[in-house]
Amino acid sequence: MTEIYVRHVELLGFEKRFYPSQHYVYMFLVKWSDQSEKLIYRKYPEIHAFHKTLKEMFPIEAGEIDAKDRIIPSLPAPKWLDNHKTTETRQSTLAEYIRSLLNLPTKISRCLLVRNFFKVRPEDENPPAPHPFKRNETYVMSKDKARGITTDITGPIMLESYRAIADYTKSSKYELNLKAGDLVDIVEKSQNGWWFCQCENHRGWAPAAYLEPLDDPNEAEEPEPNYAGELYKTIKAYTAVEKDEMTLEAGETIEVIHKLLDGWWVVRKGEETGYFPSMFLHKTGEKREVDEENIMRRKTPPPRRSTIRNAQSIHAKGRQRISQDTYRRNSRRFLQDRGRPVSQLKKNSRTPGLSPLRERKTNGENAPKPEPTSPNDDLKKKETTPIIPPRPSPELIMERCTENTRRKISIRNSS
Repeated sequence: MTEIYVRHVELLGFEKRFYPSQHYVYMFLVKWSDQSEKLIYRKYPEIHAFHKTLKEMFPIEAGEIDAKDRIIPSLPAPKWLDNHKTTETRQSTLAEYIRSLLNLPTKISRCLLVRNFFKVRPEDENPPAPHPFKRNETYVMSKDKARGITTDITGPIMLESYRAIADYTKSSKYELNLKAGDLVDIVEKSQNGWWFCQCENHRGWAPAAYLEPLDDPNEAEEPEPNYAGELYKTIKAYTAVEKDEMTLEAGETIEVIHKLLDGWWVVRKGEETGYFPSMFLHKTGEKREVDEENIMRRKTPPPRRSTIRNAQSIHAKGRQRISQDTYRRNSRRFLQDRGRPVSQLKKNSRTPGLSPLRERKTNGENAPKPEPTSPNDDLKKKETTPIIPPRPSPELIMERCTENTRRKISIRNSS
């Protein structure tokens, strides 16, 4: 049986703990080769002790014999007394060290020492009891900083707290059970609608539809609709369950006009709009590695807010939602302003069986009108003049164009 190995490690941030005494631990999300994901906590001194042991195991690769042969990355020694500032500023160095470590040859990156260091320990699943008067403080590292990109934001980011509006029973070991009224801290918000949460001593994925902000029922960071649309391709078929959803086959190209945080995006095909799970969509022109990984980890889309029974919100006013009629009306108005032929969209979306070519044949559209001539003239024309087919209608031309060409034509017409 093949041993599982560490495939990816992401530094999420650090936590300030007060029990039994004040100290700091770094949070890592470890992704293994069997597609499992685990959240672990490590102090910096034990990370450095692991680094020293690794150098002793591989002295040549550590440059102990010849400095030119060194490939194991360096790691600064811990300070005598850690404080908040040193713990925060050390994150970029630590993230780069972990990234370089996993890129080393497999005899190092997949050795037993590395596997054991990143394995889940009992204290990771059941952290020490919290301080009786002080709550642990969690600081999340920004993604730009984790990738080594310098930004203007240098301060720590506190985890957002959300409230569960209903009971949720997990369907896999990677998910989190919720009870109505539970307060959870959000570690990661994924676009597919599954959020990585921490509830007391338990952690796991939970559907965003079951969670609501504490201050306002509406999501402040949810974007506005973009009726210009972004081109996406379906990577998996989905059959609509609710009447406001859209049924699509795999390999279809559609436009996303509203990206909602619950993982159900509003898409447009022709003139029709509807909800579609974002985890089954892939942006054209981008790599599919992340999308395939999400499908492998979770095969079903998250539940929608409209399907939750006995939802108990603390807000008097419910979350504002745009109806599909409004989406269609605004989309149609936008396309008309851009000069895109809405009549052609209607034919493509509602009457796919009637093509512009058949309609042209039936109605005689664009066909040249015959002029009264004598029989002898008709015979001469047949013998000398080749038959010229009528010019295709604009609808037929647009139907045979690619989506890219149609978009360029609409932009040119609007300008």
